[in-house]
Amino acid sequence: MSLQGTDAYRDDDALPALVQRAVQASRTHGFAFSCRPEQGRLLQVLAAGAPHAIAETGTGCGVGLAWLASGASPGTRLISVERDAERARIAADVFRDCDHVLILHGDWQRIEEYGPYDLLVLDGGGQAKGDGTADPARLLAAGGTVVIDDFTPATTWPPRFNGVPDQPRLHWLEHPGLRATELRLAADLSVIVGTRLPAV
Repeated sequence: MSLQGTDAYRDDDALPALVQRAVQASRTHGFAFSCRPEQGRLLQVLAAGAPHAIAETGTGCGVGLAWLASGASPGTRLISVERDAERARIAADVFRDCDHVLILHGDWQRIEEYGPYDLLVLDGGGQAKGDGTADPARLLAAGGTVVIDDFTPATTWPPRFNGVPDQPRLHWLEHPGLRATELRLAADLSVIVGTRLPAV
């Protein structure tokens, strides 16, 4: 969920058709918090390396999911969960012609029903990412990748937020089950990307 993320898309952007459709749905329904193009392009690249299953939390009106679907191989299954019933309905309509995409309505934990995943994108409201309640060992396939969206770039170590150590960010960067790093996507936007390590 990016503040004013929907506004980051211009009419002249060269976007995949499914992304254009999701952006238009977001605009039509007044949803401002779509993932930004910088995030979307990263998701598209990562989706291309996920052979079996991809999951996302926080569907919104489907922009991030559309980036994922535009990069994924034809046989890859995509699952996204949205806690707002109306947004889940809107996103389901965006993907009505995509048999390999499933939109769930409910809490982020519903993704646990369908894992493990080759790629997991934690977004939307922070419930799966803020306190580290999403468990990579349970949700990721061996060697799978997790993306935690919507941080502001860190400029210190340890990273700080509002003057104190940024515990949610540190949780993922120092997670014992991951090899993780922060990627700066724009001057005001970064993500954490981690790969599940083999069990010891």
